[in-house]
Amino acid sequence: MNNRNRNKFARLYFVGILIVLIVIAYSFTKDMVRSDYGYSNYLQDLKDGNIESLTIKQNKEVPTGKLVIKLKSGSTKVVYVSDVNKVTEDTDKIKADNNITIKPYVDDVSRDSVFLTTIVPMILLGIVVVVVIMMMNANANGGGGKMANFGKSRAKLVVEVKNMDFSKVAGLEEEKEELEEIVDFLKNPKKYIGLGARIPKGILLEGPPGTGKTLLAKATAGEAGVPFFTISGSDFVEMFVGVGASRVRDLFAEAKKNAPCIIFIDEIDAVARRRGTGMGGGHDEREQTLNQMLVEMDGFGVNEGIIVMAATNRVDILDPAILRPGRFDRKVMVGRPDVKGRKEILEVHVKNKPIGDDVDLQQIAQITAGFTGADLENLLNEAAILAAKQNQAYITQNEINQAMIKVGIGKEKKSKIISEKEKRITAYHESGHAILFHVLPDVGPVHTVSVIPTGAGAAGYTMPLPAKDEMFLTKGKMLQEIMVSLGGRIAEELILDDITTGASQDIKQATAAAKAMVTKYGFSEKLGLINYDDDSDDVFIGRDLAHSKAYGESTASAIDEEVRRIVEDCYKKAKEIIERHMEQLHASAALLMEKEKIGQEEFEALF
Repeated sequence: MNNRNRNKFARLYFVGILIVLIVIAYSFTKDMVRSDYGYSNYLQDLKDGNIESLTIKQNKEVPTGKLVIKLKSGSTKVVYVSDVNKVTEDTDKIKADNNITIKPYVDDVSRDSVFLTTIVPMILLGIVVVVVIMMMNANANGGGGKMANFGKSRAKLVVEVKNMDFSKVAGLEEEKEELEEIVDFLKNPKKYIGLGARIPKGILLEGPPGTGKTLLAKATAGEAGVPFFTISGSDFVEMFVGVGASRVRDLFAEAKKNAPCIIFIDEIDAVARRRGTGMGGGHDEREQTLNQMLVEMDGFGVNEGIIVMAATNRVDILDPAILRPGRFDRKVMVGRPDVKGRKEILEVHVKNKPIGDDVDLQQIAQITAGFTGADLENLLNEAAILAAKQNQAYITQNEINQAMIKVGIGKEKKSKIISEKEKRITAYHESGHAILFHVLPDVGPVHTVSVIPTGAGAAGYTMPLPAKDEMFLTKGKMLQEIMVSLGGRIAEELILDDITTGASQDIKQATAAAKAMVTKYGFSEKLGLINYDDDSDDVFIGRDLAHSKAYGESTASAIDEEVRRIVEDCYKKAKEIIERHMEQLHASAALLMEKEKIGQEEFEALF
């Protein structure tokens, strides 16, 4: 009997007990219902001769009792009294005064039924005990959250991953090739064993969030057709020491019974974080769990036919012991897709969506540089929602463009009231960015320029259209990106009498890029090929609590001066370019004031 049925029967038992209690309570109290007929009414009816008979029933607690009065009209009344002797005296006196022949009599003292006083309570107590025991058994067998099952693994066994194979994974050709070797080994192990080959015991899928690591693991299990255990790294860790290690042992014990099989641990950094970095020393629960996992993957025990797959986007914080050959032998980098991969991913996601003829997947792949597979799926889903809201039968390019703005920048707030002065400021600001995008060779061309406010708090936006993806940044391109970031502020200074706070995010981006050029990439001639990046994002509390900069105050001053120099040089060059194109700046701002949003063709026509 499963837990749901046990709980259902337990509820039925409780309902039955409640009904029995209500019936018993009613049988005891049905005669005690209050009525308007009282002792004074009885005395009056006795004087008037309306009473046919009277029975006085005494309780065990003498002299209390009750009067059962039968009236000549045929009705019967019940009156509870506290002194039966007084009733007898009053009745005898009234009879004598009014010559009434009714003769009251007193019954014997009523005795409680043995059945009601002894047997019924014992039966009820027994039923309650049985129901409580059944509830406790049901809860004990209910899952990993109970005391008895703390040490059991929470891994879910998927015997067959249906409708999932490598054909459902797009844009990851090299990654699939590496995993196809694992699939082939699981299907034909003798071919490899005969040549003395050892299949990798562990495969670590690393890469940014949303790139398809979990999807690849599911596809591998679907292709291989073997049992697939899936669990999250956080499912091992509990507040009680030893529980996580017990769950690891139980997981591998279950996997041995179903070998050959795949164990997939999602977000393994939750349990395999580098040891010796916690505030509480080296004997906390998480580290004991990791130690057990290290032993199970490559220790004295033999786990033939078990392949461990894991996914993480923080490989830099994993313990070195779990990354060595013999544990995670192979590391598969699942990066962001290039323009070709993005187009393939878009083609997969549009298969079940009605798409209009004007949708250009190649162009969408170009403007979505840096998007992961999850981002692209979300983009098309938002476009489908927009089309459905407008009661359209299919998705057009317009909905995809709106979804792109909503996902990448923020939903446009067309209903927001903006003064003509603010609209003019925004038009010149965005035109300053757009002119530099168009003129500078490594950062354009312009795709869309808008002065419509967005949900991200921006008063407008300028969206470029990269011609191709680039694997790395050049010094020239980084300098041009800084110039583009400063274009909005430069346009404000040249046209307006004052400057605004609208360029704050642009200045932040320009400063961060200039600092990275100096401290991380060695692009500064003054400071040379030295890395001054302090890796502030990777500080381990405990190991690097007293983390300090690796350079002195004089070097810090030199870095600040060099960052300032780069930004100021870019500012001067960008200002010269915009001053040479003042005619296009005015024309672009005027067109934006009129239309609020212009595309690539309209903007390039200004030149």
